[in-house]
Amino acid sequence: MSLYTDEIDNISDKSRAELFEFFEGTDRQAEAIAYSNYSYWRSTWQSFLKNRMAVLLLALVFIIVAFTIFQPYLPAQKSPNEIYLDDQTGLQARNIAPNAEFWFGTNSIGQDLWSRIWAGTRTSLMIGCVVALVEAVVGITIGTLWGFSRKLEMPITQLYNVVDNIPTTIVLILMSYILRPSISTIIIAMCITGWVEMARFIRNQIVILRDREYNLASKCLGTPDYRIILKNLLPYLISVIMLRMSLAIPFAIGAEVFLTYIGLGLPISEPSLGNLINEGRVLMMSPDLRYQLIFPSIVLSVITIAFYIIGNAFADAADPKNHV
Repeated sequence: MSLYTDEIDNISDKSRAELFEFFEGTDRQAEAIAYSNYSYWRSTWQSFLKNRMAVLLLALVFIIVAFTIFQPYLPAQKSPNEIYLDDQTGLQARNIAPNAEFWFGTNSIGQDLWSRIWAGTRTSLMIGCVVALVEAVVGITIGTLWGFSRKLEMPITQLYNVVDNIPTTIVLILMSYILRPSISTIIIAMCITGWVEMARFIRNQIVILRDREYNLASKCLGTPDYRIILKNLLPYLISVIMLRMSLAIPFAIGAEVFLTYIGLGLPISEPSLGNLINEGRVLMMSPDLRYQLIFPSIVLSVITIAFYIIGNAFADAADPKNHV
């Protein structure tokens, strides 16, 4: 038996000598050999670039945002709130069609529509971005605690049932009545109930993922809960989080347009896409004045469609299954 074992050991030693050899490099070289250059965000960006329509719309959104920021500082720009007078009559330059001086024409009291549209776009984008950010932070935080912690599940469920049963329209109307109509009022009103959908979706996804084997193994090894959430759970939800954030921006802009339509939006002195569309809606049946509705509607449509397509494209790109 001992002789047989010695022969096996000799054969094993010969096989190992033929198949393997010692690595004579440094530790840094050994790490370089075993290192994978895969990057999640780089792969996501490469996958996103394959969607040419989304890339084009993303560039268009960047151009619109940059232009709305720098437009007041460009030469030959007019004030969005100033009422301009006709040089010949000395009266208000009302409802002047687009020309070399007023590129988008003027409204019914002689204000320049070009500057008002970009000032309104700047206001509406600010409202949309702030609301989307607040909804994401609050919704993700509450949804994660709701799905991960069994102790907090019942109280958060009760809170969700109360908030979810209050129609968003009612909240918007009540806040507009209670507080003075302003940008902050609209943002607060939208954020009161805006986090609900995000929180419910995150909670459902966390419940699906929390009891998987690798999470149970992490708990057995003593990994803190916050690290399990940040490292094991939330990375799986990046795609849907970005999608919902991108859709929250046009939704907030649409809510501002709706509030203005029912007379509870921003004051007329504060240009916004809602105010401009509401003013143009009254003149829709007049062919000569229809431009006052067309121009702001085009800007709103481009922003809404662009964010929707970009959000869907990024959600697909963020899915590791689509990475090469």
